[in-house]
This record gives sequence, C-alpha cells and structure tokens, in this order.
Amino acid sequence: MRHIAIIGSGPAGYYTAEAAQKQWGDEVRVDIFDTLPVPYGLIRTGVAPDHQSIKGVSRRYEATALSENVRFVGNVTVGDQVSMDELRDLYDAVVLATGAPNDRPLGIEGESLDNIFGSAAFVGWYNGHPQFAGLNPSLSGTNAVVIGMGNVALDVARILAKTEAEFAGSDIVAHALDALRTSNMRTITIVGRRGPHQIMMTPKELGELMHLERATPRVDRSDLPDEAEDAILEPGLRKSVAHLRSFAAIPESERADKAIEIDFDMFASPLRFVGEGKVTGLEVERTTVEAGRAIGTGETYVIPADLVVSCIGYRSSPIPGVPFDERAGRFANDDGRILPGIYCVGWARRGPTGTIGTNRPDGFGVVEKIAEDLNTGALGAGGKEGRTGFNSLAEQRGLDIVTFRDWKKIEEAEARAAREGAPREKFVDIEAMIRARG
Repeated sequence: MRHIAIIGSGPAGYYTAEAAQKQWGDEVRVDIFDTLPVPYGLIRTGVAPDHQSIKGVSRRYEATALSENVRFVGNVTVGDQVSMDELRDLYDAVVLATGAPNDRPLGIEGESLDNIFGSAAFVGWYNGHPQFAGLNPSLSGTNAVVIGMGNVALDVARILAKTEAEFAGSDIVAHALDALRTSNMRTITIVGRRGPHQIMMTPKELGELMHLERATPRVDRSDLPDEAEDAILEPGLRKSVAHLRSFAAIPESERADKAIEIDFDMFASPLRFVGEGKVTGLEVERTTVEAGRAIGTGETYVIPADLVVSCIGYRSSPIPGVPFDERAGRFANDDGRILPGIYCVGWARRGPTGTIGTNRPDGFGVVEKIAEDLNTGALGAGGKEGRTGFNSLAEQRGLDIVTFRDWKKIEEAEARAAREGAPREKFVDIEAMIRARG
C-alpha cells in the first residue's frame, strides 16, 4: 500500500490525488490536509463570486474526495500542529499543494497607508476567507486605483463597479455586498507599467466590462499601437487588444449615461503613495516599452486614490524545514522534487502562473516522479503507517479533524442561509464552520 499526504485542497491538490488514484488504484491511500475546515482553496476564496461556472470544477474534485481511498483532513495546520518531518515519517510522499496565498508587496513609499490592500486580502474579503473577513475597506471615496494588468485586476475592478442586481446568482458574501451597496466610487483606474501588447488579461474577462450596468471602460487612443502591429500577437492577446481598441472607440455620448468609468492608465509605473494616514493618491512615472521592458521617462503625475488594490502577484507561505526560494516566492524545487519524500505542485512549485486547468498535468507529472522514486528505492523500503499513524498522532494531540462528510454538512448549512437566488452564504468564521457540521 502506498501512502500519500497532500498539503492543500485546491485544484493542484485534488488533481494530484486523482493522478495517484490512476497510478496505483486501490493500492494507495491519500490524505489531503488543509488549514481551513473547508476544501477547494482558490476555487472557494479566489475565483470571482460572479464566475460561478468556473467554480463548477469543484464537482470533479468532489468525486475524488468521496472515494474510499482519498480523505480530506481539514482544520489541521502543517508546520504548526504537525511537522513536515512527522508527515515524512508517516507517508511515502508528501506533496505541497499550498498555492501562493500571500500578496507580493510593491515595495514603494507609503505602502503602509490606510486603505491600501493586496489582492489576496481584498479578494479574500469579498469571497469570505476567514483570514480577511474583517478587512473592512472604506468605499466612501470616489476614486479607486487597481494596480496590475492581469485578470485579478479585472476581477477587482468589475466587482467594485457592479450594481447589487448584477450580483444575483453569485456567492459574494453579505458583508461585502453591504459595503458595495453604499459605495461612492465613480472612477476605477487600472494601472499598468507597460502597454496593450503586454497585458495578461484574457478576452472573456475584458469583454465583460462592456456589459456592466453602470460602468464603462476607457482606453486612451494614444496608448494604442498601430493596428497593423497586432498581427504579430498570438490569437488570445490579439483578441484582448481588440477589446481595448473597442473601449477607446466608445463615444462620449454613451459614456455620459454611466455613473462609473473604468480607466486603463497604461505606461504608468507606481513610484509612491501619497497621503497622511490614509491614501489620497498614487504617484506614477510615465514609461516607454523597450524590448518588452518598461523604461521610465522621468515624467511623473499623481492619480487620485481613495482606495488602492495591488494585483501584482502572489507568494507561497514557507513551511519550517522545507527549502524556500525567497526571490521567486515559492518552494525551491527541481521540477517538483524538493527533498527525498517531499514534492510540490501547482503554484507552490512554479509560482502564480497558469489557469486552473494547468494544475492537472502538473499533478499527474509529480505523481509520475513519486512513482519513479518509489520504484528506484529512492524513498526507502516502504511499509509506512500512513493514515493509521496520523490518526494516532491526531488523537494524542487532540486535533479536531474536519472530514469531507463534515464539509458536506457545512455546505448544506451555507446553502440554507443563502439569500434568494444565491448558491450559498459562506461562513466567514472558522468556529461557525465547525459548529455547522453538527
């Protein structure tokens, strides 16, 4: 019997469990650990609440989770309540699928001013992550600035711009909906260091900005390159740039009917935040792009900002005893291998890149490496205790494990508490989650 421990219950974790089942069939036992009492990682707390179709992938993970040889071990923090050395002694392989839950700092002056947030915190706030439920951002000002040119920046801008009616069918949490209901935002500026040909935004997400009830996107025509230059772009990026061109072509008469403007301020590199106590502006330097890199021109200006959300990337959380690449913000690894018996997958391996689906080949690839190492004897002779040994350890320490069947009871309670038309009202407190399992 093979015993595999996976740390993290998001897409990378469940695809790895699925791969282990296909590799060893009934001859494997997989335990999937998570600090939270609820599974699915960024599917639950990262995917935008108005993108419910994307969250549907969790049904695939549920099929894996309900298998006899896969177990969800929620409400257990690896590195605190149980060490990596202890897990390595109990399991043939330990796979880190922890994602990258921490914001990468901008590292500029004034970053500690009030009402400046990283996207992990801000997205976690409106998605009900227990760590960020108490964030309480002020939406009383009229100017929001979103830093970044990827889909997360688009998500944040879209959420800030939507009316209450547009959240019908979403699972945005009540405290965020209440705050957005009274928002005074009139301008949402999306800031990027480079230009249209370097954006990381995908066509579908950009296209959504054209269908908002009270908001309209704006792009400065002078920021757009000659249209003939679009021919060299790969098809997806070419479609995204086509959206930017359509935003620039929106007539002023049409803009006048909308209360909120989403302004794309490209070729603008953040220099410092302005304000005393609370942010009031972002000073940026105008740039040009040379060989794909943003080069400062020396010209500076200030963008008014009552709220700032920085969407510039994420970092994994280090775990004691596991080599970590501080510069890259992920675990130090050789194509998924960290140390004998310790592996990583997903964002914990490669950094915050790729889509949800990218994690599937990643999970299958790391399982192939585990199988190879087991076959060559690199992981020892086997015969480890696995799940039985962990159960004994958990009992000794009084760990209150939340199982997948417990999670199903939590999920049912969230569905019962949902406002009309919503799929769920998430618990945002860990103790409330645990009470809901009965």
